[in-house]
Amino acid sequence: MDRQIKIFSGRSNRPLAEKIADYLSLSICDAEVGNFSDGEISAQYNESIRGSDLFIIQSTNPPAENLMELLILIDAAKRSSANRVTAVMPYYGYARQDRKDKPRVSITAKLIANLITKAGADRILTMDLHAAQIQGFFDIPFDHLYSSVVLVDHIKKMGLENLIIASPDVGGVKLARSYASRLGTDLVIVDKRRPRPNVAEVMNIIGDVRGKNVLLVDDLIDTAGTMVNAAQALKNAGAVSILAACTHPILSGKAVERISSSVIEKVIMTDTVVTDHADCDKFELVSVSALFGEAIKRIYDDASVSHLFETVKA
Repeated sequence: MDRQIKIFSGRSNRPLAEKIADYLSLSICDAEVGNFSDGEISAQYNESIRGSDLFIIQSTNPPAENLMELLILIDAAKRSSANRVTAVMPYYGYARQDRKDKPRVSITAKLIANLITKAGADRILTMDLHAAQIQGFFDIPFDHLYSSVVLVDHIKKMGLENLIIASPDVGGVKLARSYASRLGTDLVIVDKRRPRPNVAEVMNIIGDVRGKNVLLVDDLIDTAGTMVNAAQALKNAGAVSILAACTHPILSGKAVERISSSVIEKVIMTDTVVTDHADCDKFELVSVSALFGEAIKRIYDDASVSHLFETVKA
């Protein structure tokens, strides 16, 4: 193929970017991303990228500088005559603001899509969107990966017996069903009512967990309130042990403290984000670098990406 593949990384998740590059037997190319004394971000490619197939790896979780870095790197690439620019976003920030659920609020997920497209991205590659319909916010090719490809294999190797999958809320049923299907287990749902933002009140369990080892699955853990409350409700309903799995460990506020003091025995999570939180002996990290690496390889080769996730659709 005439065009050359080049992998670049912002500063939001350099460790994952390096693992992806290793999978592809490549090195992360030379770009300088920094800050001026007043805090403004600057980016410069220190090698020619003219005509290249360029992949920029950058999650857009807060702080907002992560998003700005991605936009600036995309703009610099287009102005430097890159042939195609793919924004590789392991975590798509602001995805929870995907609709106008009350008066006079922004649909921020759409705003982010507009910004990335306007900056000049030709393609998007991301994983486990909080709201899958965000794909429709873009008018450019969009590839959506599922971490369950990696997490399910990891869970199978754990050899858990008498297992049942649980969704911590009704909104997560589709994701939980995909896990249950691949693991050949039943599914239960924790029905909750949220009295105010970031506060979850568990109401009841739909299904029977008595004598079961339960795996709670969700796309992300933020404050951990939903996950911890759901775990306690499952324990009260007769579950023997409770584990959790998530794609994006945001872990804001007192999340680590809540998980540490909860009935959850282990949290299996991926490396899509790097967050500033204390270590916890309950955390078990599983890398999604190989999945992203294979997707990047297939995009570069103009091959199908769908086989990487079509078997885990709910």
